[in-house]
Amino acid sequence: MITAAQMRAARALLDIDQRRLAEMAGVSLPTIQRMEASPGMVRGVVDSLMKVIAALEGAGIELIADNAVTSGNGRGVRFRATVAL
Repeated sequence: MITAAQMRAARALLDIDQRRLAEMAGVSLPTIQRMEASPGMVRGVVDSLMKVIAALEGAGIELIADNAVTSGNGRGVRFRATVAL
């Protein structure tokens, strides 16, 4: 899924605070705060977690999984590549 560190990194890339992410995802600020305070993988209601992931992806963030094919290794975030038309 997503780690707390990935959530914080994604917010940093987007230059938004926890309140703005909560608004984008349609969840409460305390929900975002709890998720980001999780050690390792984010724990919480699956529906809320999916809303947060959808909001980040909708804003152009790509979540990188542990075993993703990339030049580095480990989890992370980056801006999704845009396709020129």
